[in-house]
Amino acid sequence: MGLLKLLININAFRCYAQDRDGRTVKHQHIKKDRQIRTLNHKSQFETRTEVSLIFTKMRISFIVFIFVTIYIQKSNSVDFKYLSVFNFGDSNSDTGDLVAGLGVHLDLPNGQNYFKISSQRFCDGRLVIDYLMDAMDMPFLNPYLDSLGLPNFKKGCNFAAAGSTILPANPTSVSPFSFDLQISQFIRFKSRALELLAKTGRRYEKYLPPSDYYAKGLYLIDIGQNDIAGAFYSKTLDQVLASIPSTLETFEAGLKRLYEEGARNFWIHNTGPLGCLAQNIAKFGTDSTKLDEFGCVSSHNQAAKLFNLQLHALSNKFQAQFPDSNVTYIDIFSIKSNLIANYSQYGFENPIMVCCGIGGAPLNYDSRISCGQTEVLDGTTVTAKACNDSSEYIIWDGIHYTEAANHFVSDQILTGKYSDPAFSDEMPFVLSIKL
Repeated sequence: MGLLKLLININAFRCYAQDRDGRTVKHQHIKKDRQIRTLNHKSQFETRTEVSLIFTKMRISFIVFIFVTIYIQKSNSVDFKYLSVFNFGDSNSDTGDLVAGLGVHLDLPNGQNYFKISSQRFCDGRLVIDYLMDAMDMPFLNPYLDSLGLPNFKKGCNFAAAGSTILPANPTSVSPFSFDLQISQFIRFKSRALELLAKTGRRYEKYLPPSDYYAKGLYLIDIGQNDIAGAFYSKTLDQVLASIPSTLETFEAGLKRLYEEGARNFWIHNTGPLGCLAQNIAKFGTDSTKLDEFGCVSSHNQAAKLFNLQLHALSNKFQAQFPDSNVTYIDIFSIKSNLIANYSQYGFENPIMVCCGIGGAPLNYDSRISCGQTEVLDGTTVTAKACNDSSEYIIWDGIHYTEAANHFVSDQILTGKYSDPAFSDEMPFVLSIKL
């Protein structure tokens, strides 16, 4: 029976699910959360036909199980048996660091879908990092600066903070926690954790990673979006493009610091299509000639592409320079661009329009008021409310993606088709994403 469940798990992308209201909806990766169906225990009074059908399905499941097992053994491209995960980045993967570090409130509707309470994420539910942790059968990462809720760092720690940049923060930065500072936080975390484990014996072993978890852990990095987007507020396109090499020099220095601390397994996400975010369209896309066929700001996407091209080259260079490391480059830009260009094929209704905002079509975005906040604008009290069904939207609040979109992105990452080195053409492992 368990093997049949495995078969159903493998075919999750093609199955149909029934939502809580009893409505049947086509799965399409991310339109609704997947609900894996399991067989009910049959009573002793079942007919021979039913029993025969069960055994037939079990035989099919066993064949598929053997195939997947053999394929996994043959695949040498990626090993997902990491002991821990240490994450660095910005709001795309921040699970609560910025709000804890600055002492700010991030209330509902952020977190309304999955967590049902404010999750300290800039999203209606889960982020890509949450889905990746599920796929590796690990708990969600606790943010480094959040001391509440009995945080457990046994399987890793999240240093990502919303608004963070690769370059050092300046007085106008949203976040003081730049990439270099996040790495310094990691170094202190590692040193302090090992010190506590050495002094107290078993007292903290359930909460802190032992020494071998660092070399055998995964170092996931998703940062750079704010460096590019922020530069456009004070620079021309040519100036932004010219600044990319120096930004990536700082990034490379950070990678080397992590390597010196024992990091060997790196996942590096490139940046997405920044020109398709409502925040940038509202500011820089008032002239329709500056927009592409999808309504995105061409200059921002051009800068993102150049950044990604050089980031990819840097990743290959680092791999060659440190052959005992394992560097995987993930093409987030292509995944998100495909989603926006073909949104209706994936079950979405709105590719660019914001779910949680004000103003109505075409963007439903106003930079003066954030999602969930109430402000007085032009003499009128208004609240930036969430849409009725966020699963129809790709963009949550003008800057960040919805849980449904994050689900799609994570599913695409896990196919291995957007990676360098690529995973196997077939899925190298069975997804274990929790619903």
